[in-house]
Amino acid sequence: MNRWDRMCQELNEKETEEKLIRLYGNGQLGKQKERYAGLIRRHGETFGERGEILLVSAPGRTEIGGNHTDHNHGRVLAAAVNLDALCAVSARDDLHVSFYSAGYPAIEMELDDLAPRKDEEGTTRALIRGVAAGMKDAGYRIGGFDAVVTSTVAGGSGLSSSAALEVMLTGVLDALYNRFEMPYVLRAQISKRAENEFFGKPSGLLDQMASAAGGLVTVDFRDTDSPEVQALQYDFAGKGFALVVVATGGSHADLTDHYAAIPAEMKQVAAAFGQEYLRGVTAAQLLEKAGEIRKDAGDRALMRAFHFVEEDLRVPEQVCALREDRIDDFLRLIIESGRSSFMYLQNVYAPGTDQSLSLALCMAESMLKGKGAWRIHGGGFAGTTLNFVPLETVDGFVEKMDRTFGEGACTVLNIRPEGASWLKCGK
Repeated sequence: MNRWDRMCQELNEKETEEKLIRLYGNGQLGKQKERYAGLIRRHGETFGERGEILLVSAPGRTEIGGNHTDHNHGRVLAAAVNLDALCAVSARDDLHVSFYSAGYPAIEMELDDLAPRKDEEGTTRALIRGVAAGMKDAGYRIGGFDAVVTSTVAGGSGLSSSAALEVMLTGVLDALYNRFEMPYVLRAQISKRAENEFFGKPSGLLDQMASAAGGLVTVDFRDTDSPEVQALQYDFAGKGFALVVVATGGSHADLTDHYAAIPAEMKQVAAAFGQEYLRGVTAAQLLEKAGEIRKDAGDRALMRAFHFVEEDLRVPEQVCALREDRIDDFLRLIIESGRSSFMYLQNVYAPGTDQSLSLALCMAESMLKGKGAWRIHGGGFAGTTLNFVPLETVDGFVEKMDRTFGEGACTVLNIRPEGASWLKCGK
């Protein structure tokens, strides 16, 4: 038995098996052990003999409530899911990074210069540099590493592949060079900074916080330096529902301007009240100044502000419905959220793009009306819808959606109870 096979044998230890079941759910143990073992062997084939190899994982996320509220200091309901970015990684004694991600060109880079680079915007290289910079600025040790990476959070899936990668990178540097004790709020903040300042995407903190925190959480972003996170417990399957996302095949390419316009327009309306963000503005105040705001910011900006105000109030109602086990009220609120996003936030399709998301919502309503719920998922304009589907109808729902949008369009999600996680092999 060679060294890599011996490392793979460690995946059979009881404690490791229990952890894999916790991360990925019942029925996934064999598949995940095979996936982890394949990554260990790939690391050996790519980099040769190494001492310790760490396996670091971070989950994608599903946004359940609070569509486009985080960037204006609103509230959200979100969950980490059992799809993740995963790497096998080993430390180096210099600042060089070798990063081999399945399906992408290899990255070779140095971490001696941690300033943002314009020519790296939109690249994984930018995220690696940005996470390293954030960790160093926060007082954590950094160093080079050799990594092979795979991800089940597909780019453009609406499950935040970028946040999973960013949070995974904080886990890599934390596990290799620190004690893996970084608070999850700081993981999220460092990841967001990397995406905003280095990658060049003006996202809020929702995606990174859900990935870093793990589980089902509600987050209040009134103070983004110290967001209030509350863990929730709710067994959707026990209540007879599966969470199903439908990837409609639309591309996120060239949509950054559409995403950026949403927080920008909301903040433009907030300025009419002498505020930087919309949090705290009421519907009554918007109605009072509607004519003035239309003139200064336009109709769409005003509608998006109304969406924010109502959506921010809707999240606590959703949380309360779950805590009081009022599943019918919760599903009604999900549908209300989706309609607001479609009609007022207007992030279901953009001019010049297809209307695959609109079609997926139309089909979901036809199949789930009176029985489940449906809504746009995540940033919008392209990507996915989120559906709460009665367990007895999941197969039929998936079959019809896959037949329309392509085999594998549907993913049935489990909620993952942990954020960034790591295992050690070759110890």
